[in-house]
Parts: sequence; structure tokens; C-alpha cells
Amino acid sequence: MAQKVFLKSLTPVGQFGVQRYLPTGYTRLLGLSKGPCVTCLGSSATCCIQKQGCRRFQPVYRSLTTIVREPSFIASSSVGLHKDSIPRFCLTQLHRPSSAEEQAFQESLARCSSCRLIFKLLQSVEMMSDTMAAAALHRVADLEREGNSLRDPSVLENDVIRALCLQMEQDAARLTDAGLVSALLACTRLYLDPSSSLMVCLVSESEARLDRGMKTVGQLCVLGQAVQAMSGPDSALLSKVIKQIQQQKPSCWSPAELVSVYRLLEGGVDTEGKCSQLLNAMHAHAVTVTHSMDPAAVSGLFSALRILNQSRVMPLVINLCKQAVRHVPHFSDAELNQVLEGLMHFGHSDRYFVAALERKAPKVAFTSDPETVTKVIEFFSRRNILSTQVFDAIAESFVYRAEDYSTSQVSRQIMGFGKLGYRPPDAVKLFRKVELILHTRFSQFQPRALLNLLHSCILVERFPVNYVSKVFSSFFLQQLEEEGAGINRMALAQLTQLYVTVKLECPSYMGPKLHSKYHVKSFLAPGQRLETSVHYQLDNSVKVGLVDLLGSRSYFGSQVLTPYCYTLDVEIKLDEEGCVLPASQNDAEVFKRIALCINGQDRFTSGTRQLLGKEATKQRHLRLLGYEVVQIPFYEFEKLKSQEKVVKYLHKKIFPHSYRLSW
Repeated sequence: MAQKVFLKSLTPVGQFGVQRYLPTGYTRLLGLSKGPCVTCLGSSATCCIQKQGCRRFQPVYRSLTTIVREPSFIASSSVGLHKDSIPRFCLTQLHRPSSAEEQAFQESLARCSSCRLIFKLLQSVEMMSDTMAAAALHRVADLEREGNSLRDPSVLENDVIRALCLQMEQDAARLTDAGLVSALLACTRLYLDPSSSLMVCLVSESEARLDRGMKTVGQLCVLGQAVQAMSGPDSALLSKVIKQIQQQKPSCWSPAELVSVYRLLEGGVDTEGKCSQLLNAMHAHAVTVTHSMDPAAVSGLFSALRILNQSRVMPLVINLCKQAVRHVPHFSDAELNQVLEGLMHFGHSDRYFVAALERKAPKVAFTSDPETVTKVIEFFSRRNILSTQVFDAIAESFVYRAEDYSTSQVSRQIMGFGKLGYRPPDAVKLFRKVELILHTRFSQFQPRALLNLLHSCILVERFPVNYVSKVFSSFFLQQLEEEGAGINRMALAQLTQLYVTVKLECPSYMGPKLHSKYHVKSFLAPGQRLETSVHYQLDNSVKVGLVDLLGSRSYFGSQVLTPYCYTLDVEIKLDEEGCVLPASQNDAEVFKRIALCINGQDRFTSGTRQLLGKEATKQRHLRLLGYEVVQIPFYEFEKLKSQEKVVKYLHKKIFPHSYRLSW
């Protein structure tokens, strides 16, 4: 059968809605006025004959042509692309792409690393469905989105984009539900103007189909995401979407559909708790299907639970962590970030996940995204796990790629080292890098990040004397106050400990002093703890032994606050002959002071006998203040099974050179 062919000029960009906009204050940045048809310039016609169909074709930017088949061949969901110098699309019922062809197209699209390659691919395809066309727009968005705008907004002026958008506007009623909502979401990701004719057309068609009842949860979620991007979480259309989702049974959803709903809700839809019943049903079902979740689903669910701030989901978190163990080798950087953030938020981990992370992290320390490397350090630090193979690899990589890290990431990494008291094998090189970053990028540090960095340095016996003077300056302290609602207690405690460190360990420091109004009295006070509270049961057991050893409770003090803000678990005073004095004895008669550090398990890194950085710093400072520091670690004391052994142990620890005739 002969095929009818007629020419139809491509509507200018401004008319079918390819108009770029910023996320706030939508502003049309692109729109072409419709000029006279080039093919009519030499004729005597008083108006453009374009609408009647020009007989000649001139490939001019403002009047492109497209070929369409007879209406009898038009059907939904397929777009044909003709291989001419100018892209031409039509809807056809013939030669719909097979599933294999669609899959091959998606794979080719994923391999495209630039928009130019995408456009080339589109012009090489004989036929593509509406979902394929939408996928192409999504891939353009993947490559061009940067923050809240496109890297190169002129990509929207490309003939292929214009042709796709024109065809979608003209045939919105014939698109499949999946193609329609996917195209709408792609347009929002490309920041097209919501008031453009294309967007209005897609939205109105989507709303009409929503009123008739969309079939799948996945399509509802895609539509909801698009509406959120355009109108925010308070949109009336979004409320319709949520109501339809609530009418369905989560127990029938697939893992992918579950994650889609979680991600929709995390956008701020449920600010008033109206979806709590839905969420509870979703949590209950999710627990049963975590074993079948892929890496993207596991990471997406962790992210949603954290953002939604769900508090009664530990069974789900535990199951997700178990499933995450299997996927650790396969997580992308972004996915691993979400998993680690979720585990830190809920305060959970297990030894299998830690072991899997210990195997992966050293292999990717030099190649992973800086934020991922930083998140790994933060995770181990938060869990008090000193994994030397991980920390050594990351410390080595830091020396070679420090320039890749932002100032925030540098600060957070050194904070992890400081908290666990970790000193890398080549500490000199690492801290030279840190000093170089401070020197070259000092102005880029936020006040709080800078204070965290400098304070963490002293926890591993590195003294940033050159920068302490800047931190103690009134200008910096004013910046610190302005960054938040005043200086919080932890920041004041850090400033005070920096000042104590300078006085005790840097006698050559001649810079400004920290004003007394910024000093704290105790490092153990709530909200500013730079010490770990003593373990109650261990503390009581030691005190009972001390009473038996010394003969009376009056011969030692407990929870003694020193002038340098540290709190002693137990203090014993001796005279010049080595005799024990009452705790209330006048300081003038005291010749020697013994500080007992009753170290419970939480003062050490997990599974090791290494003190945390803040506890090691405290003991170092107490020695500089003249105390004899005696450690009573939990792993030694717990082995003592009788009171007699406890007394003997304490005597040997506190008075190793004295002899007692009877016990």
C-alpha cells in the first residue's frame, strides 16, 4: 500500500514547552518567536503557507519538518525515528520494539557518557517505545544535572530533544501509563517550566488517568515524585496519589514497589503522621522480603528509614544489615554511603558487616569517592572499631589524594583518627598534608569544622600551634557564635582542652590566651563530655577493695575535680614518707598524688586494649600535672574471683614497692 507522506513544520521550542527554569521562581529562559517560513520568502503569498503544507523543505532551525503516517496507523506507546539530517518522530502501530530490543536500547543508553552520544543513539534507532524515549530524557538528566540546574542548559535546544518533546505533547493521550509518568518525571529532572504547554499537557493527562485509577504502585510513585518536584509535598494532586497508594495492600508489593513508596514518603509527604498506618504495614512486609533485595533496594530503604526518622524498625534494620553483608562488594559509592549513614543513625552493626567492609575498604581507598572514604572512617569511629587494615589504607591514600577532599571531609577523617587514638604508620607525612591543607585552604574551613580538626590533632599528640592562636582570636570566636545559636557546650569544652594542651605541652606558645568566659569547669559535664564516665559496677567493686586495702573509706576521694577540668575516678594522697593521708588532708602537706583510672570497656576501642583518644589525652595531661596515674582496666579486674585477690591486685598496682605483713 502506498504510504501518504506530508510535511509538518516543527513547532518552535517555546510553544511545546522546552523552556528551562530554575527550581525556585520558575523563569522561562528559552523561547523562539515564530518567524516567516523560509520556503515562502520568494512567493507572493501574503502569509505563511506552512499550515497548508510547504512543498519544499528548507532545514532551518525554526522550521524543522517531521513525517507522520496516516491516522489509521497511529497507536499508543511507540515512537518512530527517521534517519535524516533532522530528527523526525511519529507514532505508529507497526514494528513495536520487542522486549529484547528495548533491553538492548537501555543497555546502549547506559553506556552513553555524553549527550552527543545519546542523540547519536536516538538517530540510529529504527523504532522506540514511549518508555524508551522517556528513558533517553532521563539519561540526559543524569549526565547534565548538577545541583539545582543543568551544566549546559543549551542541551534543551538540541533538535532531538525538541522533537521528542513535541511528539510527547501531541500524543500525550496515546502514551502508556508508564511512558506518560516517566516522561513527566524526566521533564521535571530537566527543569522544564511547569507552566509550559508540554508540562501542562502531561500533568493534565496524568491527573485524568489518576482519576480513572492507575494500575500499579510503581507508576503512582513515579507520578508522585514528578508532582513533588514541581509543586512540593503540599500539592493536591500528590494527595490524590497518596490516597490511592493507601488503598492498596503493602503485603502484595514487590521489594521494588516497597522502596518506591518509601522514597516517595521520604520527600516530606507525611509531615503530620497521616501515613503512619501505611508505614507500619510497609515495615512489617519489608522484614519478610529483605532477603530478596538488591543493592539499590537495600541502600534506598536505609536512606528512607533514616530520613523518615522511624524509631521502631530495629527488626527491619537488623535484616537489612544482614542483606547488606552480601552486597558490600557490589555497592556503588553512593549506595554504600546510604547504608553507612543508616547504620550510624540507628546505632547498629554486626561483625559480619564489619568484616565485609574491612575486606572492601582497603581495596578501594585510592579510587572511591572521597565522601565514601570519609563515611567509612566515620562508621568505624562511631562504633569505636579500630580496624588497622582499613585505617592504614585510608591514611596512606589520604597522603596521595588529599587535594580531592573537601575541608569538611578532611576534618571528619582526622576526627575519626583522633577519637580512636589512631596514629598512622607514616604519621609525619599525613600531618604534613593536613598542615598544608590548613595553610592553603584555611579560609575555606567552616569554624566548627576547623575547631574539630585542631582538637582531634591533640588527641593523637599533634599540636597545631601555628593555628591555635587564630582559634583563640576574638574574630574566630565571633564566627563560631554566628555559625549556630551561640557556642555550644561541646565547642567550649574543645576550646578549653586546646588551651589546657597548649599550656601543658607547648611551653613555647606565646600567642593569645583563651578568654576566661569561654572556659568550662569540667570535661565530664553533660553536653560537653571529653571524658568517659566511670562504669558504675566496676567502680563500686574497686572501691570495696580499696576500703579493705586502706582500712577506711576516708583515705581516698572519688570523682575529684582537678583545676584543669579533669575528673579523677579515685584520688589517693601520700605524704613524703609514702604514708596514705586522709582525702580531706590539707594540700600543703601532700607530697604525692595517685590518680586511679578505673577503665571500663567503653574507654577502649572495641575489642582491643587501646584507650580512646580522649582517655589517653586525659592520662597524659594528668601525668604532666604531677599525678601518678594507675590504670585499673576491666580486662584485668574481671579475672579476680575473690575479695582476697582483689585486695592483692590493688596493692600490687598502687603500692608495687611496698610490703604488707598481713591481709
